[in-house]
Amino acid sequence: MKKIAIIGAGPAGLTAAYELTKRNYQVDIFESQDSVGGMSRTIMLWDCLVDIGPHRFFSSNRQINELWLEVAGEDYQMINRQTRIFYKNRFFQYPLKPFNAFKNLGPYETLRCIISYGQQKIAPVPFNGDFESWVTRRFGKRLFFIFFKNYSEKLWGIKCTELDADFATQRIKKLSLYEAIKNGFSGDSAQHKTLVDQFAYPSKGTGMIYERMADHIEKNNGQIFLNTKVKRVVVKDSIAQGIELEDGTIKNYDAVISTMPLTSLANTIDNVSSSVKESVAKLKFRNTIVVYLLVDGEGLFTDQWLYIHSADLHVGRITNFRNWLPELYGDSKKTILALELWCNSDDEIWQYPDEKLIEIAKSDLKKTGLAGIKAIDEGFIYRIPRCYPIYSKGYMEALLPVQEYLSGIENLYPVGRYGAFKYNNQDHSILMGMLAARKIDGEQNIDLWGINTDYENYQESTTITEAGLKHNTKKGSHQY
Repeated sequence: MKKIAIIGAGPAGLTAAYELTKRNYQVDIFESQDSVGGMSRTIMLWDCLVDIGPHRFFSSNRQINELWLEVAGEDYQMINRQTRIFYKNRFFQYPLKPFNAFKNLGPYETLRCIISYGQQKIAPVPFNGDFESWVTRRFGKRLFFIFFKNYSEKLWGIKCTELDADFATQRIKKLSLYEAIKNGFSGDSAQHKTLVDQFAYPSKGTGMIYERMADHIEKNNGQIFLNTKVKRVVVKDSIAQGIELEDGTIKNYDAVISTMPLTSLANTIDNVSSSVKESVAKLKFRNTIVVYLLVDGEGLFTDQWLYIHSADLHVGRITNFRNWLPELYGDSKKTILALELWCNSDDEIWQYPDEKLIEIAKSDLKKTGLAGIKAIDEGFIYRIPRCYPIYSKGYMEALLPVQEYLSGIENLYPVGRYGAFKYNNQDHSILMGMLAARKIDGEQNIDLWGINTDYENYQESTTITEAGLKHNTKKGSHQY
């Protein structure tokens, strides 16, 4: 029986362990936090179950959907998605609906957007490999400024000219002004896979899936060590032989699956070359501060979450948990909002005390007018370090040497958003965990680095519905 160490109990790590225990491997998971689920955990707050920000599950991949349904059983509901852009105190449908956009922008601004778009069709700006030029060529300079610039720079902490176009090609590659208008008139938002009209949501919150995986793992010869931080992966002669814990304890294993930040993994391995360390130093992560506010009242707005595009506000996204599964609130007549602030580890705001962060969030919420005059009873802070891999322009030039170095270490498998330095959603991380288990079990032709965050490239298209798994007629070409 082979022993496998897994660093991190998020979606990728738990999925890998779940699959390996079904194959009779002995699995030990080491998680630095006090519960499983990673960014997809669910917490109890003010007698209600809430997620760490918004987490909707959607996939068109048969394997992912089958596994998710295997774990969820019948304990889920389909949620009608509504996520709008809040800009200048107006709600803009997302994806774009022509009449809604024209009404909110007004005739003068609408004309400016149309002229700006036309200019790009006649004489497009040069494509410089950055996010700004990519979006401008698709939407025009004016729409870029209104709907992309402020939000993106708030999220990533860099100018859009410094953000790599990879972010756009992964997330919005098939979306253009023409497609948005055409789909708006036809009502077909499913043309773009990140803009689905419905998504599956577990009856006890997103974290329910991963808590059930953890239960299965522990019932099948697996162990989960919470509040246990891994210091480094032990590598000798280019072979991963185990891990060292923070307290100095060394444990031997036949293979190691790592979901710890790629930068931490590479930096802590013995005898890493100076050139690899130089590449690692160029890879950065962004932090999130989630400020939960308990508002005395209901009916604030109808969206699951809002994108806040106002440059004068700190907050970038606001989640309204009452609009997911109202029954999670019980008889409460109050509303829990989650306001997200993004920053770097060396930013002053990351060190602010909880009370100051709560006051910033309260002030921003008041400026939006979304809560009206309703009282805010309490606040709670949840900090997430290094949760967004920053796709700074040319980041792949730094990432590839690190990938090549780690690929040369036998029995080491970096996966997940942190571990692979990929801007994963849940489904992508689940797929990485599944394939890491298969690779350990003998399918050596699997390239874990090659797993894309592209929604269009799955082998067989399926959809989760209330009745279970629906097989679609359209098929893609992804080898997995």
